Amino acid sequence: MKQLWLILALVFLFASETKAMERTPYTWNLADIYRSEREFTKDYTFVSDMLPILSSYQGKLKKESTVAELFSTHEQVARKLEKLSLYAQLQQDLNIEDEKAARFKAKVETLAAHYATTVAFIEPELLSLPKETLEKWKKSKPLKTYARYFSELLERKAHTLSKKEEQLLAKLSPLADEAENIYNYAARGDYTPPVMRINGKTVSLTSGNFLKALEHLDRTYRKQAFQTFFTSFEKIQHTAAATLYASVKADELYAQARRYRSSLEAALANDDVPKQVFDNLLSTVNERLPSLHRYIELRKKALRLKEVHSYDLYVPLTTTTVTKTFPIEKAEALILEGLKPLGNDYVKQVEYAFHHRWLDVYPRPKKYTGGYNIGAYDTHPFILLNYDQSLDEVLTIAHEIGHAMNSVLTNRTQPYHYSGQSIFTAEVASTANEWLMMDYLLKQAKTDEEKLYLLNQQIDQIRGALYTQVMYSEFEQAIHEKVGKGESLTAEELNDMWLRLLKKYYGPAYAADSEAALGWLRIPHFYDAFYVYKYATSLAASFELMKQIKEDKTGKATERYLQFLSAGTSDDPIPLLQKAGVDMMSPEPLNNLLAYFDSLVTEMEQLLQKQGKI
Repeated sequence: MKQLWLILALVFLFASETKAMERTPYTWNLADIYRSEREFTKDYTFVSDMLPILSSYQGKLKKESTVAELFSTHEQVARKLEKLSLYAQLQQDLNIEDEKAARFKAKVETLAAHYATTVAFIEPELLSLPKETLEKWKKSKPLKTYARYFSELLERKAHTLSKKEEQLLAKLSPLADEAENIYNYAARGDYTPPVMRINGKTVSLTSGNFLKALEHLDRTYRKQAFQTFFTSFEKIQHTAAATLYASVKADELYAQARRYRSSLEAALANDDVPKQVFDNLLSTVNERLPSLHRYIELRKKALRLKEVHSYDLYVPLTTTTVTKTFPIEKAEALILEGLKPLGNDYVKQVEYAFHHRWLDVYPRPKKYTGGYNIGAYDTHPFILLNYDQSLDEVLTIAHEIGHAMNSVLTNRTQPYHYSGQSIFTAEVASTANEWLMMDYLLKQAKTDEEKLYLLNQQIDQIRGALYTQVMYSEFEQAIHEKVGKGESLTAEELNDMWLRLLKKYYGPAYAADSEAALGWLRIPHFYDAFYVYKYATSLAASFELMKQIKEDKTGKATERYLQFLSAGTSDDPIPLLQKAGVDMMSPEPLNNLLAYFDSLVTEMEQLLQKQGKI
């Protein structure tokens, strides 16, 4: 059965009928969801009226026929609520100050909360049934389509407590989020970005400005920005250490309560991922750290430095950058060409998305910033962008198109309860498109300078999504093991652990500044235990799949990949990837990606030598 959090994670906001808006191919057509407020109200009323019917099943889940009826009824309600919630979110994201949307917010949130309360009995009641009953239902005709769902229930059954204990944990669960809430207040609410005075100008170092400052060609500028920015966090480091300790302690206590050996085991069980995958990731990347060290050494030579500091890690190694702009029409043409290895049907669907208003492209006042892909089972995907015509934004479109196509193919193939994707596999579809685009762009590069720029982009993408995320994962493992042994986490201890990891990962050419020790403080993902490793595994999996597609002349690798995109959550992530042709239980995909990283560094080194820069 589709996990409830996938529905409730949507923002439950509503606005009235779609307002007249700029009728261009590059804005959403929300009439694709609801053509009128009347249609919206009809679905809203349906959900509201069906909740008592859902509730009437409580205490009656003894027969397979009754359970099958409940599942069918629940699906009808969930699909309507998902669609309502999607429409509401998109309306608000187009205009954060839509007053009518704000007035309806409480109404829709109340409906969603009522729904969540109504269906909360389902899984506890099923979990209370004998194991033999659940095993039998897996094979029964009325419930056969839910076989995987019952398998997951059986896996969780071993870690499910008595009814009273489950109720107590449910009541206590909000407390587990309080550590992150306090951290957010300290690190975002009460935190004021520092101001840097340099070259006669005052620069406010917001997160966006800070990242730009680290790319500044003037080393004095980026050094001052780095020191100013990180020093500003010193005043909250003890609060952040206390909140992180509380969060990790809660993770460990909940894992113990549910009879897991550690919070790592609990997190991996929730992902349906064997521990071997996590262990392989850390050990393989650690073995290949010399490749990253070589890249840092190359940076030192190219920038003519005695040693590389943290503020030297992001400045481009090209004297000029690719300054081309890419109007959306040009971006579309590039993407359609770059994604051709995925086949004509895939490319035609992407072209259809561009021309049928699946994308809201340009920034506007009051519009949500950033970019994302979202949709419902009964709608097409909707992609939000704030397109600035840069190469980075072209890659962002390709990334979000990957997510969108994953949903399109899954929803065509899978029943509702196996739609969606696990977090472990979701990023495979998006990063696969980025691999194809960068491969295409590198082949199209017309000058050494342009190729050097693209190589720099590709290398830093791997560094950030693989090496950095594995370093984060290693830090997470260390702090969870520490707390699991009953030890504390102080700011001094966390700073020391972070600095040692930086030195280990970046190698002999890197000099660790004292300010860099506070880097752990800026990673909110640490409050969601063992999340970040999935960025690294997804990148390795997608690289391996695209490598196979490029090398295969029969089309079978492409066919396997498209079947993977169509699989949804019909199986655990690792078997789904194995069927597609990549085994994340093996270190081979990681080794292949890291060998590619090494080849990129070699190619960059040769270009820099050719240009006389080293």
